[in-house]
Amino acid sequence: MKKNINRLVVLFFIITVIFLLPRCGKDDNPVESGDETVHSTGLEIPAYNSTDQIVYHTAYTLQYNETYEQADWVAYYLTKDRLYGGVSRTNDYRADPSVTTESAQLSDYSGTGYNRGHLAPAADFTWSSTAMSESFYLSNMSPQIYAFNAGIWETLETWVRSWANASTDTLFIAVGPVLRSGLPTIGSRNKLAVPEYFYKAIMRKSTTGTLSAIAFLMKHESSSAAMATFAITVDSLEKITNIDFFSKLPASSQAEIESKIDTSKWPGI
Repeated sequence: MKKNINRLVVLFFIITVIFLLPRCGKDDNPVESGDETVHSTGLEIPAYNSTDQIVYHTAYTLQYNETYEQADWVAYYLTKDRLYGGVSRTNDYRADPSVTTESAQLSDYSGTGYNRGHLAPAADFTWSSTAMSESFYLSNMSPQIYAFNAGIWETLETWVRSWANASTDTLFIAVGPVLRSGLPTIGSRNKLAVPEYFYKAIMRKSTTGTLSAIAFLMKHESSSAAMATFAITVDSLEKITNIDFFSKLPASSQAEIESKIDTSKWPGI
């Protein structure tokens, strides 16, 4: 009887270990197992309608516009911790299988002279190999000339990372092209619109809950102008894009932060 009891104890111990092992494995690597609260907080996601095509990826959300074959906006958040993951660029540009109407294809850019310009930059996703790879979906791209993509646009991306790196605040970001009828197109199959302007809307939230916001509107051209010349209020950007940014905030909070720019929150501006 004693031997049987001992065997039962050992068997129970083995079953318990087997049951717990997968859970331990998941917790040991929180980034790759879904360390992403973008879908539960959603403060960076603009307002949208039930008929809009919303696509969710590991680290960002986008609204796909089939008419112009690119996103109206791509939204995600950024913190200092996410800047030091060490994941390298994958450069695996490809169509986005989650776009039900079919996203842009590699062939749409072939021979056009336009770059596949990131909206949410790859360098903001070094914290996760999955997020890094998904940043190369063509749904996260717009046609950009090299002088803009590798110039003032990249400079703005660097500024945003410097703001995230300089504090413990969280940056909620929505970025995209300004889309309208009459834009030139590329690609014989899908006809991607070539935007005339691009934008970023950024909200900063401190650990104490203090909010501040700023927006940038950039013409799609080479520029050496100071970054301050592109800064506008979020209210102004909403009128230009007809997009309601940071819509999940109370109306009073939106009115307070979207109507002005607190330069003390954005060093260098």
